[in-house]
Amino acid sequence: MKFRTRIALLTVAAVCAATATALPAQAATDTHLEGQLPSGAAYLMDVPAVWNGTVLLYSHGYTPAGAPNPAQNAPGSATRAKLLAEGYALIGSSYATNGWAVTDAVPDQLATLDLFTERFGAARRTVAWGTSYGGFVTTTLAERHADRFDGSLSMCGLVQGGVANWNSTLDPVFALKTLLAPGADIPLTGFADQAEAVGAADTLAAKVTAAQQTPAGRARIALAAALHNIPGYNDATQTKPGPTDWQTQQANQYTALSGLVRLPAFSWRQEAESRAGGNMSWNTGVDYTAMLARSPLYKEVSELYKEAGVPLSADLAALNRAPRVSADASAVRWMRHTSVLSGRLTDPQLNIHTTGDALIPVQAESAYRRAATAAGSGALLSQAYVDAPGHCTFTPGEMLGALHTLEHRLDTGRWDASPAALNSRAQQADSTTEARYVTYRPTTYPRPYDLAHPGDARP
Repeated sequence: MKFRTRIALLTVAAVCAATATALPAQAATDTHLEGQLPSGAAYLMDVPAVWNGTVLLYSHGYTPAGAPNPAQNAPGSATRAKLLAEGYALIGSSYATNGWAVTDAVPDQLATLDLFTERFGAARRTVAWGTSYGGFVTTTLAERHADRFDGSLSMCGLVQGGVANWNSTLDPVFALKTLLAPGADIPLTGFADQAEAVGAADTLAAKVTAAQQTPAGRARIALAAALHNIPGYNDATQTKPGPTDWQTQQANQYTALSGLVRLPAFSWRQEAESRAGGNMSWNTGVDYTAMLARSPLYKEVSELYKEAGVPLSADLAALNRAPRVSADASAVRWMRHTSVLSGRLTDPQLNIHTTGDALIPVQAESAYRRAATAAGSGALLSQAYVDAPGHCTFTPGEMLGALHTLEHRLDTGRWDASPAALNSRAQQADSTTEARYVTYRPTTYPRPYDLAHPGDARP
């Protein structure tokens, strides 16, 4: 086990003494602890009576401002129960604030780990893991606090990092505004408050709803979806389209794109801007013709434009000559300092992603692979893919199979992360559902940005 520096946090210990009953490291029964950190974040710990010596620090996904924010120590109750039955200790915090809270999440998670060590002693092995935005927090912990962990597991993670995320969230709404509402006063960045952001979202969403009623409008919505790589089958409730069923594919993208407009592109952006101190994204210098050409959805877009009788080249030209959005340099610096991943890993990390993810498209994994390769950490990173629609729609077995695959790497020093190996471990963990790992290679992320390539598209 790697040596870890134990930090004695007297304030944390004092809070814990006030909020939970002290229990010995080897309890006769399962131990459940809840309490509050000095930051105000809640923590949650479950330690089985027969602890196997491994502690899993779980980082939860994005929680919007104003939403309930309980502590979480596992992706779900079924997964929690299986892990406790296998002897793992499970811990996690709520983060002191909601929203783009990486500057709170990282110290709160480390404080939770410190508190666990104070209570139960040093773990034989410590693994960071998380889902969605929590996959980003997990990777930040792995890169910046490697001395605290033996390995990490990012699931459906926002591993493209903050700058790339907000840039690629800007692109589809820029296209929608330019092509569907060219004369409308719809701000895309720089919101004064949530009310302005929500108002802009409502106005653009109404334009999108109206456009969906016409062939030309549907083609333009497909173009906007392609700029974000929104897949044509992204929810299990949707009809699965055939290879050339462009209409069904577009209808599925419309649903996902409407959700992007309603929340991430405006409301969530405003919250992130308030932290960064301004607009942290831009599209100056972006060639949308070239971006579309690289998209796996190019064929769908071109066919829908043909069916609508609208020249795709004219709309791309309109995008390329439209007034661009510039970033605030100070906001970009804040996002770069807090929310850009370097790819510099010290310990093994396994990433898993569904192929039909519309919120954090699977191409995010390409962005992190690029960063890790440039940083010389490529051998420490393994990535695997579940053939399923939706965001973080893994079964408990698929998540446990990934965890056991990471543990195999830690035990043996080599990766055994083939789809066959992952599916076998997943089925052993949960035989009630079929494991769906497949051989897959995502295409290039639309606008990657990492510390190894900071000048790719300057604001």
